[in-house]
Amino acid sequence: MFDKILIANRGEIACRVMRTARRMGMATVAVYSEADAGSRHVEMADESVLIGPAPSAQSYLLAERILAAVKDTGAQAVHPGFGFLSENADFARALEAEGIVFIGPGPDAISAMGDKIESKKLAAEAGVSTIPGHDQAIVDVDAGVAIATKIGYPVMVKASAGGGGKGMRVVDRAEDLAEAFSSAQNEGRNSFGDDRMLIEKFITSPRHIEIQLMADAHGNAVYLNERECSIQRRHQKVIEEAPSPFVDAGMRRAMGEQAVALAKAVGYRSAGTVEFVTGADKNFYFLEMNTRLQVEHPVTEMITGLDLVEMMIRVAAGEPLGITQDDVALDGWAVESRIYAEDPARGFLPSIGRLVRFLTPEETNSVRIDTGVGEGDEISMHYDPMIAKLVTYGPDRAAAIARMGEALDGFLIGGINTNVPFLASICRNDCFGKGTLTTNFIAEEYGGVYAADTPDDTVAEVLAGVAALIEGRVAARAAALGGEPDGTRQDLTISVGESEWQVGVTLVESGCDVKIDSKTLAVRDDGWRPGDSVFRGRIGERDVVVQVARGAREAWRLVHGGAAVDVLVRSARAATMAARMPKKEPPDLSKFLLSPMPGLVVSVAVTAGDMVKAGEPLCVVDAMKMENVLRAEREVTVAEVKASTGDSLEVDQVIMIFE
Repeated sequence: MFDKILIANRGEIACRVMRTARRMGMATVAVYSEADAGSRHVEMADESVLIGPAPSAQSYLLAERILAAVKDTGAQAVHPGFGFLSENADFARALEAEGIVFIGPGPDAISAMGDKIESKKLAAEAGVSTIPGHDQAIVDVDAGVAIATKIGYPVMVKASAGGGGKGMRVVDRAEDLAEAFSSAQNEGRNSFGDDRMLIEKFITSPRHIEIQLMADAHGNAVYLNERECSIQRRHQKVIEEAPSPFVDAGMRRAMGEQAVALAKAVGYRSAGTVEFVTGADKNFYFLEMNTRLQVEHPVTEMITGLDLVEMMIRVAAGEPLGITQDDVALDGWAVESRIYAEDPARGFLPSIGRLVRFLTPEETNSVRIDTGVGEGDEISMHYDPMIAKLVTYGPDRAAAIARMGEALDGFLIGGINTNVPFLASICRNDCFGKGTLTTNFIAEEYGGVYAADTPDDTVAEVLAGVAALIEGRVAARAAALGGEPDGTRQDLTISVGESEWQVGVTLVESGCDVKIDSKTLAVRDDGWRPGDSVFRGRIGERDVVVQVARGAREAWRLVHGGAAVDVLVRSARAATMAARMPKKEPPDLSKFLLSPMPGLVVSVAVTAGDMVKAGEPLCVVDAMKMENVLRAEREVTVAEVKASTGDSLEVDQVIMIFE
């Protein structure tokens, strides 16, 4: 076994690998860019090595810098995590040439599976079901148009060397192909240094299901059940779960056996994932094989009781798996939510800045948090926007989802925008709860754009009850300091969104009783005090978790179940007077194109004087390794262009002005 390993990655996956290595008694080495000098993975490691400036192309993607760090520290093996160099065959070969162990598959297997064209051919030869499409690389847009027409729309255009949702576009119409092809090709070239493209048939009503496998160097291979990964946005996974609510035992066995057959066909060792797309008829087709640890591996660990990182390390050290297929458990259900630094209200555009608050739920046997950041850390535009993974476990799917909803309600992040409210909304979505999922789920259920949920009557009552208790606690503290009444009031008005109630509040031990209309809510808490950011308690027999902050106009800003609402607690007279106050109109920004996120201008499609129709592109902005096309929302004439290709933009910076 190794005495010291280097983790050629950053963030939460570097921390994740270090936890297992430390438990196994191994010393760890971190590498870091200038932007990550004070990061958690650097602090956690036994040693650390600076490898370059912030851009990953000048640090984490430079194999020679990593190799030098390995030699300088005497590390015997390298775990690549995911992303960066994790599927770079040349990197694995360079380590091998120096007698350093790569904790992953052999370079030949990485090469074979890393090329989508070659991997599809090998999969077919190994007896794996493959999707209809063109199996040769395409570099010309005109050729792509001809091939797509032959296959029939809709089609998937994707970079041959792509992954992680980058370099992929779904095209429904011939007139949209050229733009999609060009944009996906740019992402493939910029992210992977490869502009070859593939086009294949896009399966309607598809589900994305993947098989986790593990193989050793002694010819043993097992599949570790499946993961449902259909909740996606721009082909980037958002929520994953294991097992899948769609897969039965026979389908699981068939998919698993095909995944193992492919692994054996290419002499695979280590952890790997074979991804499939399935239709409503339960037919499944090979998409690709990821020759690395997956972001969503914790849900598999939850239901099998296995540590995949430990298994990878032991296999890399030459040990046999030690388990057979019959030993693989499927116990309970696990769900993972990816918490991204992005603004759902602004089309999920990236959000960067400092984490002024980072309060996580308590970790238990049923709640796991993988993260590489802490309060005070900076979220940079240079790296992926995922800042944490929240994983919950339950004896069945309903219990795992319920725990996820409660944990999300208690996950408080301040200073940047995140998708936490959106994730909480999904957990309470009826279709999600029923398991009737496709990769179109977000587009179909949310229209591709998320607006904060309007609380239904049940949620509104919860928020009203919590607001009454915390207002009563504040009043009680004032009473203790100034000799005023103790916070019990019978003449209050509570406004929650569009709902408004005349209520009475009576403080009791461990909470209060709130009379709303003809019923009384028994609100009890676990010791909330003024200044606490999270309320944990019960309303009746229901456990609730609510984030608490001061909002506008002396309101309480309460967040629960995907709804973020300003709740006003006032006397009846104050509420009557407030209703008579004039409302201030927001400023007119319709003549400006503002940058919706910090980023880099890739291209500008218009000049001053151009007339632009609704839907036509205005410019392309790159942020967090993704290209974002900004389009005209209506027919306009460009008066002035304020930004040029190569410019760095701040959020809300003026890009152009319209007449």
